[in-house]
Amino acid sequence: MKWKDWVHVTKLDPDKQLRDGDIEAIATSGTDALMLSGTLNVTPENLTALQKQVKAYDLPLVMEPAGPEAVLMQGIDYVFVPSVLNTTDVTWIVGKHKAWVQMAKGKIPWGERIVPEAYIVLNPDSSVGKVTKAVCDLKPEEVAAYTSVAENYFHFPIVYIEYSGTFGNPEVVKAASEAIDKSILYYGGGINSAEKAAVMGKYADTIVVGNAVYNQGAAVLKATVDAVQ
Repeated sequence: MKWKDWVHVTKLDPDKQLRDGDIEAIATSGTDALMLSGTLNVTPENLTALQKQVKAYDLPLVMEPAGPEAVLMQGIDYVFVPSVLNTTDVTWIVGKHKAWVQMAKGKIPWGERIVPEAYIVLNPDSSVGKVTKAVCDLKPEEVAAYTSVAENYFHFPIVYIEYSGTFGNPEVVKAASEAIDKSILYYGGGINSAEKAAVMGKYADTIVVGNAVYNQGAAVLKATVDAVQ
């Protein structure tokens, strides 16, 4: 299954600890892929340690780097590279990306494995919202406009509505979905039940579940998978 066909992705944070048995429960939940991603304290060491935990299971692995200093390529199926469209700091649109190319000395395997993402960050209290200086108080029509720009002007294959730790406004996600045609719409934030998964699954092509795995245990994951598959 190609990434464009995924409907459920589980996001695992290298800076957080899973309980005994969680990896197997996650891997057998029916989720389509595992995304290794975090905002704070992500290092090559903890990324590699997390990859070793999950690599025994036959699930696609995605690396979503927070910056050029910690990009894992070996043993990874895809690298999803975010650009935050609603930031006030150009570093998060293209600056980190330029630095990555320089650090890699141009040796990046551009092609199917590198997938650009247009991020629209909407939780001002989240780490990603603070770090990227995102302007989060956006109306649905503004999010829809960003979505249209991402797809039609910049040709991002993924547009990612990120509420990071809190459940977002379904009307915002609906507006984004109505503004999109070819790009894949991802939603992440506050999905910790089947009901919430179903609500956002109506509008987003792919939902991402992360914090619930750590806060409630891996058992909650299966319910969110069942709600969208």
